[in-house]
Amino acid sequence: MSAARRPAVVRRPRHPVGERPFIVIWEATRACPLACLHCRAEAQTARHPEELDGAAARRVMDQVAAFGRPSPLFVITGGDPFQRPDLIELVAYGTRLGLRVAVSPSGTPTLTRENLAAIREAGAVAVSLSLDGSTAERHDAFRGVPGVYEWTLEGWRAARELGLKVQVNTTVTRHSLDDLADVAAVVRREGALLWSGFLLVPTGRGERLDGLTPEETEDALHFLYDCGAVFATKTTEGHHFRRVALQRAVLDARGERPELGPLYARLSERAAELGLFEGERRAVRRPPMDVSSGRGFVFVSHTGEVHPSGFLPLSAGNVRESELMDLYRGSELFTALRDPSRLGGKCGRCEFRTVCGGSRSRAYGVSRDVLAADPYCAYRPGSFPYQEELRVLTESMRTQGTPSPYVQ
Repeated sequence: MSAARRPAVVRRPRHPVGERPFIVIWEATRACPLACLHCRAEAQTARHPEELDGAAARRVMDQVAAFGRPSPLFVITGGDPFQRPDLIELVAYGTRLGLRVAVSPSGTPTLTRENLAAIREAGAVAVSLSLDGSTAERHDAFRGVPGVYEWTLEGWRAARELGLKVQVNTTVTRHSLDDLADVAAVVRREGALLWSGFLLVPTGRGERLDGLTPEETEDALHFLYDCGAVFATKTTEGHHFRRVALQRAVLDARGERPELGPLYARLSERAAELGLFEGERRAVRRPPMDVSSGRGFVFVSHTGEVHPSGFLPLSAGNVRESELMDLYRGSELFTALRDPSRLGGKCGRCEFRTVCGGSRSRAYGVSRDVLAADPYCAYRPGSFPYQEELRVLTESMRTQGTPSPYVQ
């Protein structure tokens, strides 16, 4: 098959990421009744007095729309966005501007069919929900409140029935490592547009959790890749998933398997016991999107601070005083993150640096150097044996029409 007709292994956004983001996430509030062990926002039960009010939130959406059509995906997150009484009004306003609006609610008593129907009626196209354990005991222990598992499943089913697309997020920590195959089985059973494995970043409450070893991370990423054969998968703060996709494409073409560790073996064995990979398989694997902190991605906090990611607590400025477009395009922080030649350590030496680049959030969380190497990466630069095949695949990555992450 010619390079021109070869299916994409990694997708790039349609527009240059230096000009406009692919996705904008707005933290509508930090109020949330849960006590999740990993919470980057260290959510509180009450709303912050300096939260962006409705008028300021509408100005943010105006600025997102100003990037042009097709507009960036606009995700309203929290905390729990349903803690804002004006959420429905804001979803409707963003929709009228032409934004594709998604909402990321918490699994609380507010996650009702009525609330989901209201955001759907207002124009929301999708929701993302968190599932951090395959059973109520495991998930509720991680979320800090009993009943969250059932609220999440009920909301998940209601959202699908209402026609909302559902993304399911799972935090990959030591707590969840050996449960990943069982979580995947729940995702396949219940049905979701996308399953995202979030590789823990040591920020907020997450600083108190045990991190993964690079080898465990590698095994988990390859297991997520395997799951992509039966339902769509992605990662959050696991940018080396794009490296894995490229490596596996080359190895698959040669009929070879990667050499992986004991965690991968355990997950694969458990997946076989569950019949996870049996039955219908996807006709086309969903390629990961080449988007990273500050490079196609921007986060606006509850008080208006503009960050490259919600997990990277460095601000380029505030939307109360500066235009989002100016901060995204021209701030030193964002432009540095879009320049792979500035990466340090092994990330800077790696042949995958332009398509992976490592998690800048995790690098900062561990070293306080936003351009340092990602401490969760096990890959040794230059060690992949089939560099010519890799070069052909990398060169075939081209700007092309790319759908929203919430659209098949």
